[in-house]
Amino acid sequence: MTPTADCEIVLARPAQRAALENPFQLYVHDFSELWSGLAHGELEEDGRFPPYLHLDAYWSEEGRVPLLVRRGGRLAGFALLDRLSHVGERVDRNMAEFFIARKHRRTGLGAAAMDAIFQRYAGVWETAVARRNLPALAFWRRVIGDHPLVVDLQETDVRSGAWDGWVLRYRVKDAGAGES
Repeated sequence: MTPTADCEIVLARPAQRAALENPFQLYVHDFSELWSGLAHGELEEDGRFPPYLHLDAYWSEEGRVPLLVRRGGRLAGFALLDRLSHVGERVDRNMAEFFIARKHRRTGLGAAAMDAIFQRYAGVWETAVARRNLPALAFWRRVIGDHPLVVDLQETDVRSGAWDGWVLRYRVKDAGAGES
């Protein structure tokens, strides 16, 4: 993995809510093509997608972590971490949402962002990928599978009322602890 030197991960403060809320519209727009034929993903009458219902919880519930991804000091994406499991097992972190603006995709920024996040947040992780999102599945398999701090990687194909897609479960070693 080649880290991107100008990648910075910043914990978002409540005053930076718009820095998550606004690019979330772009995130949902990207997903909307995967929702063809499904009920969700429609624009509202004001021309925006519905707001992310769980955003306020990132500043009020333990275990939720709102992160901004910056490149060269400028906003380039976000990551939202929580402790929800898609397979009903204990997790320390779940990648609830991850977005890199199109301008910065395929430049190594996503992998660099995940490297910085893994350096900070050790423990048992899950990353769930929607069945129709094959490009994301390839990204996550590569970024997780190639990361030197990741061990015990398992992939499960889940088809339930709550989730339809793949769930990658793994452990991220403590960056400061050396080999374990």
